[in-house]
Amino acid sequence: MSVQIGWSVRAAVIGAMAILAIIADTGYARAGELTAQISDDDGHPVADAVVAMTPVDPALLAAAPKSLWAPLQMGEVDQRDETFFPYVEIVARGGQVVFRNSDEPQHHVYSFSPVKAFEFVLRPGTTSTPVVFDKAGVAAIGCNIHDQMIAYIYVTETPWIAVTDRKGQAHIADLPPGVFTAQVWHPAQRPGKGGPGQAVTISDAPATLAVTVALLPMRRRDREHGLY
Repeated sequence: MSVQIGWSVRAAVIGAMAILAIIADTGYARAGELTAQISDDDGHPVADAVVAMTPVDPALLAAAPKSLWAPLQMGEVDQRDETFFPYVEIVARGGQVVFRNSDEPQHHVYSFSPVKAFEFVLRPGTTSTPVVFDKAGVAAIGCNIHDQMIAYIYVTETPWIAVTDRKGQAHIADLPPGVFTAQVWHPAQRPGKGGPGQAVTISDAPATLAVTVALLPMRRRDREHGLY
């Protein structure tokens, strides 16, 4: 009986150690989450808005686990029906993006943005070599053949980031407790209307954020494409 109890205790200890290892991998025992609602001046939900949460304490950013950065290391932008998908792609600074042509016509992809300048021709069914984005900021992507095609690469220096859906909502999880600055960006945002950001305190309880953005008039495209 004593041997059985001993093994039970040992199993319990091993299980506890495994749980602690999982907690260590996530970087913190208490993780918070944020739900953001982004709307325009008329109260309509804004899709394709980037919500970025940057901790005020730089130590929190330095301690962000690799598991949060991993999904931001490699992005992909496809081309279908003479449209870029997604309209807004997020990649970490130093991360890579590949461009795929799933269309029938040929595309000439380019960027003249200071964040990253490049251009190449993509024949139908081909994929580009990875493009490295080593500067933070936003790169506008176009096609020299089809002027209506446009997309944006948002290069981030924080892993706590998301893009709003058609309801204007974005969900960010695994936030450590602390004070964050919430920044919102949208391709059609009026110049100078971005603001300094909004302070948000994160605890182990769910947090919410509501932001109204001033947008320039823009051509509304097919909502099936996920564009605002």
